[in-house]
Amino acid sequence: MDFTFNEEQKMIIETIRTMGEKENFKQLAKDIDAKAEFPHHLLKKYAEMDMLGMTLSPEYGGGGAPALNAIIAIEELAKFSPLIAGPVFESNVGAVRVIDLFGTDEQKKAIIPGVCNGDISVSVCMTEPEAGSDLTSLSTFVVEDGDDLILNGHKIFITGADEASHYLVYTRFGDIKGYKGIGGIIVEKGMPGFTFGKQEEFMGLRGMPSCDLIFEDVRVPKKNVVINAGDFSKLMWTFDIERCGNAAMCLGVAGGALEEAKAYAMQRRAFGRPICEFQAIQFMIVDMAMKLDAARLLVYRAVSGAGQGLPSIYEASMAKCFANEMVVEVCNSAMQVFGGYGYSREFPVERMMRDAKAWGVAGGTVQMLRITLASILFGRRFDQRPGK
Repeated sequence: MDFTFNEEQKMIIETIRTMGEKENFKQLAKDIDAKAEFPHHLLKKYAEMDMLGMTLSPEYGGGGAPALNAIIAIEELAKFSPLIAGPVFESNVGAVRVIDLFGTDEQKKAIIPGVCNGDISVSVCMTEPEAGSDLTSLSTFVVEDGDDLILNGHKIFITGADEASHYLVYTRFGDIKGYKGIGGIIVEKGMPGFTFGKQEEFMGLRGMPSCDLIFEDVRVPKKNVVINAGDFSKLMWTFDIERCGNAAMCLGVAGGALEEAKAYAMQRRAFGRPICEFQAIQFMIVDMAMKLDAARLLVYRAVSGAGQGLPSIYEASMAKCFANEMVVEVCNSAMQVFGGYGYSREFPVERMMRDAKAWGVAGGTVQMLRITLASILFGRRFDQRPGK
């Protein structure tokens, strides 16, 4: 499998690096974390650079590029901050991909052009108080009422909540039990009965909107159904694309930490010479680079194998699981290279460490991913419910 970048991909990397210097993304990352404010002003800049919706269907305004192009862009931007990479993530590997792949022509025309120009954003809504890892236990539900669906339920930890304009809500249709009753519908911000809880305050990813969604008799037109009950597998297949994006965020954060550690090791002096001349530091840096490269190969394999379609569940789960653990290990080593300064907010690796911890929970925990991988390796399903 050849991962040599083509000219277009090389241009993406060079463009982002040039933009990062010009816009002083390193300082922006520090400011975002300090103020906990999402960088909304970047949306129009990215739109002008054709980085929003670069993987979406060209007939609706998307770029039609391979998923790997978006993964490369997310990785490069996340070297500065996942918040800076956020709009590119959401518009290329987020919930809008479900609409692009399985939505109606009317839904695509209404949403995709707006995503590509930065006016519309789509948030995925899965997790509930009693349904996170066990997604088939969703209690949010809809019932039919003429040409509409009446939605009731409660979602938690929804990224983009109260900031996104549209929400792809995973919900149960009527009283159909298990995964066969789950589908996906589009709910627009401002619909009567649709409200938000208070914004969460997390250890890392400060500035990333996240809060509860409350649905109380929300009337949603049936034309907003993207995935019908019984097509749960389509929701999960497309979610594996988002998991690759999650892993790309890890590559970026770890890559940023590695660059900072290398630069510091060359300038910091101890015992009369730069600390990069000490074997202990060399081994730490080399181990960081090896882990990062190994994760990158797994992520690129998952995405490249998908082309413009859907990645393998096995490859996406393995890539995310490994990258989630790798980024914490690399950031921890970077802090160690910095010594006492690594624990100081004056230097970026402290923030990177906090941001690193989020990805092993978001989009499926590393423990649940291992269960998925074990099921594939053993060729049988391991049910976690008591007595199963």
